[in-house]
Parts: sequence; structure tokens; C-alpha cells
Amino acid sequence: MSTHPTIGWIGTGRMGYAMAARLLQAGHAVTVYNRTKAKAEPLAEYGAVIVDSPAELADRDIVFTMVSASADFVQVTTGEGGVLQQGRAPRILVDCSTVSADASAEVRAGAVKVGTSLLVAPVSGNAKVVKAGKLSLVASGPRESFDEVRELLEIVARAVTYAGEGEVARLVKLAHNIFLGVVTQSLAEITVLAEKGGVPRAAFLEFLNDSVMGSVFTRYKTPAFVNLDLTPTFTPVLLRKDFDLGLAAARELEVPMPVASLTHQIVQQAIGRGHRDTDFAALLLETAAAAGLELQSEDVPVSDGLGAQ
Repeated sequence: MSTHPTIGWIGTGRMGYAMAARLLQAGHAVTVYNRTKAKAEPLAEYGAVIVDSPAELADRDIVFTMVSASADFVQVTTGEGGVLQQGRAPRILVDCSTVSADASAEVRAGAVKVGTSLLVAPVSGNAKVVKAGKLSLVASGPRESFDEVRELLEIVARAVTYAGEGEVARLVKLAHNIFLGVVTQSLAEITVLAEKGGVPRAAFLEFLNDSVMGSVFTRYKTPAFVNLDLTPTFTPVLLRKDFDLGLAAARELEVPMPVASLTHQIVQQAIGRGHRDTDFAALLLETAAAAGLELQSEDVPVSDGLGAQ
């Protein structure tokens, strides 16, 4: 883009805050709305203008949304007082949330009516990954809209993939998060197996991370597994939401997913046992309890493999 577009941002939870901050730090002017205004106000230190309603973003060229639920996405866009209900509207709406196909279709229809192009752009990572400059993003929608905002997306994310037209990026994100849950549960199981056999978690995960089975994710999750730090990056409740949506898509497409379905129930069990607002690494505690093992923090320094960029 030869000139800076005017940018609006809706939603400054853990992820939205970190993503908006990267745009601001790159020199873009960003006007921000969040339902709880106090959560957005610290962005003013980076130059953000904080507003009181989504309606005040209707005159922006491009508006990003990063909200936690389908109903919230509908409300801030096509609902009363929404950014698409003001007589004028952004040229492009970029939604980075994980929402249902029905909600997305409803907003897309509303966007078409006011001449706004909807680009779906969900992400892989969490706030710490964003700050480290290692976020991944997949987008779908009109190619010309993707090409126009790509420079902005590449500020927010290290890796940006265009997957095609329509809603296909949402399916990519749901498939990704189902895999995230399955891998985490499997990692919990083998870690508990090793520990119950006498292997410290730090030693087991060091070996795993340096093997062909290690990954950015297993290394990133190692400090939580070793030292039982369950400060939330992604909660079991949010993971359950993605399983709900992903398995619904699997039913619609007639794709059997037995391993994912079982993991879904394990996540539900963890929530039922009180792990609602902790990190989803709580699956390790649940697996250990089922094996009759009470875990303790090993209290050793371990790297998460991230380095800020």
C-alpha cells in the first residue's frame, strides 16, 4: 500500500491487544474499541485513539475484529450500534476471531449490503507468540482485499497464508485447533507415562523437543508442563468451543473424527472438574490424576523456544 489506510480495531483481549500493539508500534494510526474500555486504554501509550462504541469506527478504511464468541462478532458488526450499521462502513472488515460459519455468513451478508468486503483471517498462536513476532495467520475472502491488507497482516503475523475464497480459512483454523487439543492430550499422556516410570518431566521433554517429534509447540509448552505454570494463554473453555465448531463441521462434511471426539470429551471433563480459566495445559494434571500421580513443579529453568522480534 502506497499510503497508510485508516485502521479501526475491535477487541483487545489478550490476543487482540498484542496484535493491535504491533500495528501501532509499526507506525500505523489505530482507533480502538473494546467492550471493557479499561482493557484498551493502555494502548494509548502507543498512540491508539480509544473510542466508546464500534459505531465510531465506521469511517475507517479497514477494521479488524478479534472477539471471543460468535454472538460478539455479530453484535459489533451487524448488531445495533455495530460498525456496519452506521450509514457508512469500512471498505474492508478483517475478522481474526474463531466463530461459527453461521455467524460469519450472517456478517458477510450484512457486509455485502453496505459495500464492505469481509476477509476472514484467523490466527495460530497466543499473546506471547504475537509479541515474539512468530504468529501465523490464514486468510480467505476476495483476493483483491487480501492483497490490499497483506502488508498489515504481515506486521501482525510472521507467516501469512491465503487459502481461497469465502469461509475456508475458518475451517483451516478449526482443523488446526482440533489438532492442538489432540497433540496436547497426547503430550500429556506420554509425559505422565515417562514420569510415572521415573523420568523427570524436564529430561523427557528436553529429549522430545530435540528429536524429530519435537516442534515449536512442544517446546513452547514445556515450561508449563515442567513447572506447572497454568497462567492462561488459551483456556479449556475456548478449546472446547473450537472442538464444538470443528466437530460440527466434520459432521456436515461426513468426516469421522474418533480421536478428536474422544479428546473433546477429555477437555469437557477437565472443565467439569474446575479447569475453566486456567491454561489448557491443565490436561496434564487431569491425565496425571487419572494415573494416580500427583504432580509437583520441578522448579527448573526451561526455555519456551521463543525470542522476541
